[in-house]
Amino acid sequence: MSSLNRLLYFNCVVETGSISEASRIFDVQPSSISRQLAVLEQELGVRLLNKTTRNTGLTEAGQKYYEYSQRIVSEFDEAKKAVNDLHEKPKGKLKISMTVGFGESIVLPLMPKFMLLYPDIDIKLELTERVVDLVEENIDVAIRSGRLVDSTMIAKHLSLNNFFLCASPQYLANKGTPQSPEELIDHQCIRYSYSRWQDWYLMAKQRTKLAIKNTISVNSVNGQKQLVLNGGGLTLMPLWAVRKELKDGSLVHVMPKYTFSPYEELSSTYAIYLKREMVSVKTRVFLDFLLENIVETELKQS
Repeated sequence: MSSLNRLLYFNCVVETGSISEASRIFDVQPSSISRQLAVLEQELGVRLLNKTTRNTGLTEAGQKYYEYSQRIVSEFDEAKKAVNDLHEKPKGKLKISMTVGFGESIVLPLMPKFMLLYPDIDIKLELTERVVDLVEENIDVAIRSGRLVDSTMIAKHLSLNNFFLCASPQYLANKGTPQSPEELIDHQCIRYSYSRWQDWYLMAKQRTKLAIKNTISVNSVNGQKQLVLNGGGLTLMPLWAVRKELKDGSLVHVMPKYTFSPYEELSSTYAIYLKREMVSVKTRVFLDFLLENIVETELKQS
């Protein structure tokens, strides 16, 4: 008789309060369960159960052992399910919420490839800057920037939000190229109007909020990109949004020796999902796909 079966018997007796009920559930003789419980107590050198003619209760040692025994059996069940899931075809509805900029720039171009790999997953995408409630709105994965605050969530790092100050060659030819952060006050600056991205900071030993006077404000990352590409001014954009344009020369990295950010701290983008005993197969394959392909895309473009 395996040690795991003894734990299963022990847990069942604790939960039903009866050896006879446990014997009915496992379809074995009560004497067999009693024998295995006695072996378990002998192995541990302590009494786990107080048995009377009417019921069975836990000793103090039994209570402590039961807490661990529950976890061991749960981990075993989880391991079995994880192995079985390898042979299970991912399917069902997968609801994903993501920020507009990262979604349009990074995630949406990858989705046709994901759909070819997993045709039985029914995908629903929501692009929004709104902070969604994963439980209330039945979201499987949310893609967001910033820190993970809620301890009931798990976050997988997708990409650094390395913000670059950039402008078009046309704008710089007309207005000149600023050489220091203080000169930005004399330039047209394009801000992203999301509340956390409105201010610009110089990220040095002491973070400095920059004075910016002449501004245009727009509520989408792609709107920012169109404005800056067409000579609308200087803007702060994450590298993942402008990597191609910087590489082909349609945008110029301005003051590359300085580090800028629209936050008071450097940030990243994460895939967030609920902390559960078992993550569904459809969610797991999407997360794995996202991590693999975002890294691959960044390596190709670097």
